[in-house]
Amino acid sequence: MDPRLLDELVDWLRVPSISTGEGDPRDIERAATWVIDRVLAAGGSGELVRLADGNPLAVGELRARDCEAPTILIYGHYDVQGPGGAALWHSPPFEPTIRDGRVYARGACDDKGNFLPLLHVACVMAAAGELPVNVRVLVEGEEEIGSGSVTTWLRADDRGADAAIVFDAMMPDPETPAITVGLRGAVKLDLQVLTAEHDLHSGLYGGSVLNALHVLHGILGEVLPGPDGRVREELREGVIAPSPAELSSWQRLPSGDELIDHSGGRPVYPRAGAEYYLRNGADASLDVNEIAGGEPRTIVPAQAHATLSLRLAPRQDPRRMHAVLSRLLRSALPDGAVLEETGVTYAEPALFEPEEPALRLAADALRRACKAESVFIRCGGSIPIVAEMAARGYPVIVGGFGLAEDQVHAPNESYALRSLEWGEAAARELYAALAALPVRA
Repeated sequence: MDPRLLDELVDWLRVPSISTGEGDPRDIERAATWVIDRVLAAGGSGELVRLADGNPLAVGELRARDCEAPTILIYGHYDVQGPGGAALWHSPPFEPTIRDGRVYARGACDDKGNFLPLLHVACVMAAAGELPVNVRVLVEGEEEIGSGSVTTWLRADDRGADAAIVFDAMMPDPETPAITVGLRGAVKLDLQVLTAEHDLHSGLYGGSVLNALHVLHGILGEVLPGPDGRVREELREGVIAPSPAELSSWQRLPSGDELIDHSGGRPVYPRAGAEYYLRNGADASLDVNEIAGGEPRTIVPAQAHATLSLRLAPRQDPRRMHAVLSRLLRSALPDGAVLEETGVTYAEPALFEPEEPALRLAADALRRACKAESVFIRCGGSIPIVAEMAARGYPVIVGGFGLAEDQVHAPNESYALRSLEWGEAAARELYAALAALPVRA
């Protein structure tokens, strides 16, 4: 591994670019400027782009040795979560520390360590006149808070790309590189049930007036998953089966039973582990994230609150499924009760065919870089920018070398030096392979 890569990562990690509320705007700008400085030093062009009052985007370009080469957009984010409880860290979160083959710091995996090899290799190759593709650099500072600015920028971008690379994902195990071909979408919303002007005495009115918590539980009962954990069929509208290539890949992944056991959770029914990859990558799921209401007194609560999240399989329409969810909830609402829905947010799903030329080239590149066959996987979560890229028609190579033990968003976040090394080798092989892509008209 190029020793400069680790030095650069440590330098970038020292910048506390926290976007989740407690950060300093000057540090946010320092982290974005850090990216542009690397691009300019390699002979490229770049600038900070600010949209409204959002955090700056680092937007740059590194030119290929052949002006007719395809253009690849590389995406990452420099913003990080807050450190949480400082006492839980074994070393200060913004003083990167290397021990036991890992670099420990907030952002070490998510996403500075994961993304940086793409930038570092592109800069090294460009400076040497060896870059085989044009590389557009897009690094945002709002991924942890919704990606508002980068979404607006991408929708207005008229340059486009022949493919995109997003290193913001995980490997299924330390020996298996992966390409994520599917990301789930989501609908998230807050529910507020109102049944009276104020709380009432349960001795005087209990059994005679509506109880907001009872009503809330009743309407939730209409949409909660069944005993096997599956949502009702109306909420599975648009779900499609995975491709044979994906199903074949999944046979090489760790067993779902092992993953559930390792998580500390309890399976919802006996075959949950056997169906893990199908359920969490290719199907819908619904969770009640919070319920609140009432007090520990003998009252009939007048208000109750819940937060729901509906994860959507690729090809499901978030707005359509919100309408279905809302209809089901309201079908159980008794006369006299009021249901308000607030804070509704949508994340679009994304799905790429494993046989897409860019993905096949990427799989071959990862095999050469990592000396191991890559697998095609799906992610149960969402990366909204990937769906935006897909809508623009870009084939997107979603990968990365994060591991479950990296403790992303938790105290003592870290990134394996071996992952950093694999990322560097993968970036070099990806740029070489993607030079074979046809240039979009």
